[in-house]
Amino acid sequence: MELRHLRYFQMVAAERSFTRAAERLHIAQPPLSRQIRQLEEELGTELLVRGSRPLELTEAGRLLYEHAIQVLDRVDDIHWSLRALGGSRRTVYPVGLVGSILYGSLPRVLRRFRASRPDLDVRLIEMTTLEQLPALRDHRIAIGFGRLPFQEPGIVQQVLHDERLVVAVSCECPLAAGTGPVPLAALVRETLLVYPRKPRPSYADQVLALFRDRGLLPNAVVEAGELQTALGLVACGVGVCLVPESASGSRGDLIYRPVADKGITSPMIVSTRAGDENEATAALLAMVTE
Repeated sequence: MELRHLRYFQMVAAERSFTRAAERLHIAQPPLSRQIRQLEEELGTELLVRGSRPLELTEAGRLLYEHAIQVLDRVDDIHWSLRALGGSRRTVYPVGLVGSILYGSLPRVLRRFRASRPDLDVRLIEMTTLEQLPALRDHRIAIGFGRLPFQEPGIVQQVLHDERLVVAVSCECPLAAGTGPVPLAALVRETLLVYPRKPRPSYADQVLALFRDRGLLPNAVVEAGELQTALGLVACGVGVCLVPESASGSRGDLIYRPVADKGITSPMIVSTRAGDENEATAALLAMVTE
């Protein structure tokens, strides 16, 4: 039994007519009839009740029709899957990153990297720094960009730069007045929004540590799921939020004030596997450093 036999039979059974089936298959009717007869001879049973108008299927014909649809659908699935695989010969290169990194210069670097490596399918996966560590160990990502330093066996971290933090406030907040830097101590009177809520430790703990290290205790702390949620709550007047300076233009309905205290920063950190000799990773690291 050949696939063309099944396709011919499936069309005749669907159209209930040799004439219409031949037209759809773009072949003459006599060859189509011969192909169906050959199939019946091979199976040793009649599939069609000839002479009926429209054509009717025998019991064997109905059974074969049901199976033919399934077989041909499966063959089509295999065909398109293999074509897709053959047309995508690029190596997948997964990059883990925290969302706030995308507000800085990294997107420009990643565009350059993609353009320079058409052989790679560069895929960006949002994950916290804590989530990047097991992803690196399990080879689920090739490189990670985050904001938290960790001492982790088998993982090498490099601080690319320390980014200044600014405070986001709503237009109605008293801190919105003026243009000069705001002392960190002035924020303790406001509700402090931190993110992400989990997993921990995270950037939220990094921000809280900036207050704790200076002997300051915020009046109230509200945890948000991610950066944009925190800024949305700030816009609603819930409180204030410390965000990386590169994210200060992400919402036009907020005011961003610099912080007067020194050392109010968050590091941009790149994480890789120790001893990784992947030349693509080396090339990306060179671009990021540049």
